[in-house]
Amino acid sequence: MSIFLDETTPIIVQGITGKEGAFWTGHMIDLGSRVVAGVTPGKEGQEVRGIPVYHSVARAQEAARAEVAMLFVPPRFTKDAVYEALDGGIRKIVTIADGIPLRDQVEIRAAARTTGALVVGGNTSGVISPGRSMAGTFPYWITRVYKPGRIGVMTRSGSLTNEVTSMIVEEGFGVSTLIGVGGDPVPGTRFAEFLEAFQNDPGTDGVVIVGELGGTMEEEVALAMEDQRFTKPLVSFIGGRTAPKGKRMGHAGAIVTGSAGTVAAKDQALTRAGALVADRPSKVGTMLRSLLPEAP
Repeated sequence: MSIFLDETTPIIVQGITGKEGAFWTGHMIDLGSRVVAGVTPGKEGQEVRGIPVYHSVARAQEAARAEVAMLFVPPRFTKDAVYEALDGGIRKIVTIADGIPLRDQVEIRAAARTTGALVVGGNTSGVISPGRSMAGTFPYWITRVYKPGRIGVMTRSGSLTNEVTSMIVEEGFGVSTLIGVGGDPVPGTRFAEFLEAFQNDPGTDGVVIVGELGGTMEEEVALAMEDQRFTKPLVSFIGGRTAPKGKRMGHAGAIVTGSAGTVAAKDQALTRAGALVADRPSKVGTMLRSLLPEAP
């Protein structure tokens, strides 16, 4: 199963007539996603891959009720687009924009928590359930490598996720739902906030998290395990373990304060909670197999 979307989930694409929006909408459709409408102000009456375009989410929702909004919207317009989706009754939103203003990120997260919505991103590749549906920008070659299965994946990284997932598949597993929470300091939804859905999903046997130095999302997962809010097998790999001390790396969220946010601190917290921690991506698959020896 999927915890976010599958082939039956109706999706609306905001920014569908732009170059990126049109291209990735086509890719989503090719992967089985059920895109029911697009939104671009001033473009109502047009079509993209046979998908009707409307001026607003409200008008699109009158014609085809969507459950997921996929945003191909510039960073400075992302907050307004998220609010428009929320006002339209949509409670699952994916935004890939990189460089959303920090204040906007804080307000988007607050709005999501107030309404009970799941906002994935920004600065993410999105969400995919291989063989079923995708909302995001996972390229063709990746979707050929990713296989459907029963392992949930949550990640803060982009390209590193591809390597880790390939190790999962090489060991004979597949992916139920892969969620890129994004690499920004204030993601719309954090790792631990997806754990309950994975815990309750009968189609997910275990979870892999791909973390990074900086922030506390991985420690929050460890706390959920210690509190028995998440009890399924979990394997983690934390990127940035070879980063020079005091060096800011990659994503805006990869900021270490004191001892908090270091790879060592994350590894220790997860190990105490009962997770297996890989010190290199190539070990993720074998560790997962040790926890789920009979799993398909």
